[in-house]
Amino acid sequence: MRLAGTHAAVRRIWTVELRPRPGGPALICPTCTAHTSSLTGSSARSAVLAHLACHARADALPAHLRSCQCQARGCRWHPRHRGCAGPVLLALTRDRSGRTWRLADTCAACAAATSNTAVVPDTLSGSSRPPASVCPSVPAHRFQAGLQERVRVREMLTYLGTALPRFTSPAARLLALQCALRTDVRGQVRLPTGLLRGMRLHGNRELWLELAHADWLALPDFRALPAQVRLLDAAVLDQAPGRRARCRAADWALRPAPLILPAAAPALRLTALALAAYTCAHAEHSTDMDILTRLCGHSAQQTSELLDRLVTTRTLQAWRHNRETDEVVWQLPQPQAQSHIAALPRRHQAREL
Repeated sequence: MRLAGTHAAVRRIWTVELRPRPGGPALICPTCTAHTSSLTGSSARSAVLAHLACHARADALPAHLRSCQCQARGCRWHPRHRGCAGPVLLALTRDRSGRTWRLADTCAACAAATSNTAVVPDTLSGSSRPPASVCPSVPAHRFQAGLQERVRVREMLTYLGTALPRFTSPAARLLALQCALRTDVRGQVRLPTGLLRGMRLHGNRELWLELAHADWLALPDFRALPAQVRLLDAAVLDQAPGRRARCRAADWALRPAPLILPAAAPALRLTALALAAYTCAHAEHSTDMDILTRLCGHSAQQTSELLDRLVTTRTLQAWRHNRETDEVVWQLPQPQAQSHIAALPRRHQAREL
């Protein structure tokens, strides 16, 4: 395969390992010889992400000097593909056991080809990227509105795809997305009751328990209204841009145009949201099946069934899966078809979905 230029002059690869110990896992970092012992289950993942964040900030580098680092390892991080392409991003990768975590500068093509990898959403680097790098074509008028929000939701979904366990339910992922985008710098999140009711998550304690069991947040006081929760994931505390812009992205995620579902189960809503985050101003839109399954926590077969349901409900016009390239391509319905769905009575919409 073609590599991206010459060998990188500056090494931007940081690896942290969690080694089992009788009193709790120990954090081992060969870069700074850090050795933290007796971490509890609730703090291990947070300590790893916080440690990697410190390295990324300390070794900050201008964008024009950064290069894809996978070439330094002979491209053993991912299967062969067409070659390095796209902007250089910070990519977070963990092994299947969750014991080894790597943060590295990686081009968009290599990040997409690497298993168990998510693009860090402007969190560890503290720098913002222009939306054009994600959606290179000039968007049409109906895609211009909400473009930045789409980018932020897409980046946070990819991050949560790695930070949360693979078995995390779609409803819990939707809740985690809202919490991550609405958090303040202290990790405190306040979710109004109306917001949770609109998401059909009000009173569902199982979702909070699920995220708490994953050591991603601390259980809230269920008697308090509105719901107030503290996040344990240190990597989402200092995101750029500011909270107001992130709250706009959180609001967009509730109605992700142009794939707005009037009523649907969480699995279908999360699939539509993931597609909307990858939708640009083209007749056809595409991403990898592996990316969709990672964002939504589904198998490829489950994702295919959900895409079929989106076609049945006329949210999509059509879709196909190229098994040779693993690419999923979808088409949006004509505007009049979407208007027809919006005009349906609520009872009929619910029955269809």
